[in-house]
Amino acid sequence: MKSLSVWLFSSLVVLLTASAQIAAPLPRPNIILILADDLGYGELGSYGQKLVPTPNLDRMAAEGMRFTQFYAGSTVCAPSRSVLMTGQHMGHTRVRGNASTGGAKGAINYASQTLGADDVTVATVLQRAGYATALVGKWGLGEADSSGAPWLHGFDYFFGFLNQTHAHNHFPDFLWRNRERVELPNDRVPVGPIPGVGYATRRLRFADDAFFDEAESFIARAHDKPFFLELALTIPHANNERSRVLGDGMEVPGYGAYAGRDWPDNEKGHAAMNELLDRRVGQLLDLLAKHGLDEQTLVMFTSDNGPHQEGGGDYDPEFMDSNGPLRGIKRDLTDGGIRVPLIARWLGRIPAGTVSGHVAYFGDFMATWAELARATMPGNVDSISFVPALLGRTAQPVHPYLYWEFYEKGVTQAVLLDGRWKAIRPRDATAISLYDLQSDPSETIDVAAEQTAIVERAVALMRSAHVPNEHWQIPSLALPETGKVH
Repeated sequence: MKSLSVWLFSSLVVLLTASAQIAAPLPRPNIILILADDLGYGELGSYGQKLVPTPNLDRMAAEGMRFTQFYAGSTVCAPSRSVLMTGQHMGHTRVRGNASTGGAKGAINYASQTLGADDVTVATVLQRAGYATALVGKWGLGEADSSGAPWLHGFDYFFGFLNQTHAHNHFPDFLWRNRERVELPNDRVPVGPIPGVGYATRRLRFADDAFFDEAESFIARAHDKPFFLELALTIPHANNERSRVLGDGMEVPGYGAYAGRDWPDNEKGHAAMNELLDRRVGQLLDLLAKHGLDEQTLVMFTSDNGPHQEGGGDYDPEFMDSNGPLRGIKRDLTDGGIRVPLIARWLGRIPAGTVSGHVAYFGDFMATWAELARATMPGNVDSISFVPALLGRTAQPVHPYLYWEFYEKGVTQAVLLDGRWKAIRPRDATAISLYDLQSDPSETIDVAAEQTAIVERAVALMRSAHVPNEHWQIPSLALPETGKVH
């Protein structure tokens, strides 16, 4: 009898301990987002890249979780970052393109690319929750004297490019540190009216090396409270201004291991950018280990949209198979333009070496990070936390749909229903194409005629998900009536 009592008591202690562990809140982690620029779904070894090794990012995937159906906010830079910051999809967020649909040709419409004073960013949410916040790299959502400056939107510290076209220049003659211009030793051949835009002939300081250095410095000194760091790189984006003049916009310190390859120079430059990116990510992870922050820090790596076809006339994203098995590139709403890598690493919390098919997008960073920080989100977001997926739990809420709209060369809309059915409205057209991503991830077989009910759901969402915006307007929503697919 005594043995039975001892056994029952021991079992109760074990159960109570396990329950307490389950109920105990997660510790609030440091959060680091590493955001590449124009890096495609197929450009990492863990996503199938064969030509250019990425051993450090592959190690990060092996020590964490790799997502296979994660989407950028948009198919180009500024709106994708607006979705990330506001937690709102493209029909709701303020900045919806890289250039406004209105105004004179060639005019700079900064208002269309500027966050408003009433926009609440995820950085503000984390700052209010007691996080030290920093943005290093590319901002693109407001100039220094505007309502969209990063220091007005939750960042305690900023170093980098404010203007996204300025960010094309990988060897700039100045950057911004908070409200001050910081002069760099590079020279500049100016191209166009935007300050800082052009290319260098004396290349002494590579912007992304400076960004990694700043990020590492921030990490080394941010130990007194949890921190949020967005490291928004500008590689492997091309310098389009240099491309137009010299034919090769892949500005790099050197071609490194690719110097002797029998490749076009711009392909060597692109590969060298990815090599630098991977090497410096490895150094950053080593720094976390050095400071004992591995188990206190969630590190996430992704890209702002699909791969580009810029950097000179003979640059071809197919050379490296940059979009992997997907169709399309930057500026397309097929998955090649918007499906991007996402790797998440939090040692001791995220199961190592795991792969998640959970369907999520940039807007979900808001709810995910707010949950981890025990912070309060604004009410007007299109955001679902994917903390359960990160931790390997089964009870993960899902989006009934994801929505995008795009404005260059005519309006395009896309809806992803139930994580499976991808409906695309071609530019200024009324016919809807529909693809079953489950059986056709390359989006090659249009099944709209066979799936009219799905098309009708998509059409209704294309009508309702778009909220009119002063600078971003869809001229006509003359979508097909019910039952009229083509």
